[in-house]
Amino acid sequence: MKTNEDILNLKFKICDNVNYTIDKNGVVTLLEKQDHKIQKILRKLKFNIPMYKEIELDEYCSTVFIMLNGKNTVEEVGKNLDLKYGNKIHPLYERLLLFINHIYTDCNYIEMIN
Repeated sequence: MKTNEDILNLKFKICDNVNYTIDKNGVVTLLEKQDHKIQKILRKLKFNIPMYKEIELDEYCSTVFIMLNGKNTVEEVGKNLDLKYGNKIHPLYERLLLFINHIYTDCNYIEMIN
C-alpha cells in the first residue's frame, strides 16, 4: 500500500488513444468510440447509433483532466485547484483522488507516469 506522500507524488497523463475536444470555455468533451459488434450490426440495419459517445465533463473535472499532462503531480493539481476554486471544491484531495482513480482504473483515459 502506498503512503499519502507517494500518492501525492504520482504523475498521470492522458492516454494517446483518448479522443477529446476542449471548447472555448475550457470544458472537455470526451469522444468514446462505440464499435461493439451489436452496434455495427444495428448501424447496417439503418438504426441511428452514433459512432462516438460524447461525455462532457464539468468545470472542475475539465480543469483536472487538462492538468494531467505528465508533468504535474497529484499534489500540484490539487494546489492549482485550491487556488482557482477555493472552498468550493473542499474536501479537495478526497474528491480529486476519487476522480483520478475513476478515470484511471474504470475508464482508462489516463496512464501513470513513473
